Amino acid sequence: MFKGLKPINYGGREVWPLIEGGKGVAVSNHSSSGAWAAAGGIGTVSAVNADSYDAFGNPIPQIYHGRTRRERHDELVAYAIEGAVEQVKRAFDIAGGKGAININVLWEMGGAQKVLHGVLERTKGMVAGVTCGAGMPYKLSEIAAHYGVYYLPIVSSGRAFRALWKRAYSKAAEWLAAVVYEDPWLAGGHNGLSNAEDPLKPEDPYPRVKALRDTMREGGISDDVPIVMAGGVWYLRDWNDWIDNPELGSIAFQFGTRPLLTQESPIPQVWKDKLTHLKEGDILLHRFSPTGFYSSAVRNPFLRNLEARSERQIAFSLEHAGDHTYQLDVGVKGKNFWVTPGDLLRAREWFGAGFTSALKTPDNTLVFVTEAERAEIRKDQTDCMGCLSHCGFSSWKDYDDYTTGRLADPRSFCIQKTLQDIAHGGEPENNLMFAGHSAFKFGQDPFYSNGFVPTVKQLVDRILTGD
Repeated sequence: MFKGLKPINYGGREVWPLIEGGKGVAVSNHSSSGAWAAAGGIGTVSAVNADSYDAFGNPIPQIYHGRTRRERHDELVAYAIEGAVEQVKRAFDIAGGKGAININVLWEMGGAQKVLHGVLERTKGMVAGVTCGAGMPYKLSEIAAHYGVYYLPIVSSGRAFRALWKRAYSKAAEWLAAVVYEDPWLAGGHNGLSNAEDPLKPEDPYPRVKALRDTMREGGISDDVPIVMAGGVWYLRDWNDWIDNPELGSIAFQFGTRPLLTQESPIPQVWKDKLTHLKEGDILLHRFSPTGFYSSAVRNPFLRNLEARSERQIAFSLEHAGDHTYQLDVGVKGKNFWVTPGDLLRAREWFGAGFTSALKTPDNTLVFVTEAERAEIRKDQTDCMGCLSHCGFSSWKDYDDYTTGRLADPRSFCIQKTLQDIAHGGEPENNLMFAGHSAFKFGQDPFYSNGFVPTVKQLVDRILTGD
């Protein structure tokens, strides 16, 4: 047992302060989270478009029949509720009364509140808590309290928590189980970098977590309410100075990336194999997500293609003005696009290389793509099923007039399509492959030598030694 690490009281029972990070769209499912709870920790079922199963136990493909986005969005919410309920029930059975089961939702996912209500209504007594990030989930405390479950907001700064506490959480303080500090430079998936923070200059998490604890103390929150360190957590021995540290109060640890490579992890074998070959620096903090948030994923051909697409970009003016003195004569129809002399030459070069179609972005720029890329982009935008509350790629919004009012952005992508594909056997190289920035350690950690893939129980036991 790693020195200083003690069980915490969670939901009326003692559990290890080890939390499985919730990974969306069918990645943290009943198999992984149930096993994590059975090992004495807190398992997390992703309630983001989780899988349902047919009578033979096969995942039911999420196929959309609605003719409009609103109709497809309603189908998506129904899929999400059915899938998450099924996953929670199965995870609860696997846990066998040990540990605890949480669910994870993204506040910026389409229909988040409907999904939360739908899942919690049908899983009473099974879900201990709800973790929630990706946005400012003010209503989280109210919904959790209504169903008598704990809530664990995910923040990346004390400032963000202060806003949530003052506006809403202080009214349901008794249901606050923990505050998850997700490091925006280290965590996988979507990250909470603010405009004041430099994506290229990571900050030491210790002072940020200390500031979060200070904020919590200002609100009268007990030091027994843990801060969960998430992002970059691999070996507990790396966090020795955090455990039993009176400056920080109670600390727990969230593991998002390590549980990907376990026997119970539901991700396809080809994805697991890819994880063991990652090198340091292979994870890219980027801003291509249609959510508008930064996110971290493997810099594979899928991401490299998005990087290259954005580099084939020029600004335009709708009139002859300033440096925009030449009419664009490739990639567009009509003569309304005025560009600089240098950009005209670049556009002609891209056109000659096969990028023959120029698509407008919301920022008065044009990106050059192949005809095949253009067709795929337009089809994905047309097929949008409203998986986000606001989508930059398709201009969908899940309320009021159902549009963001901005031009759909061809520099982004359909996140639902690619995450469903990679989770169900699609090629990892050609899909968005979320991972934390410590994922390269799979190839360095002797625990995984000779191709060893642990069970979740073996992984948790290993973590508890400090390794």
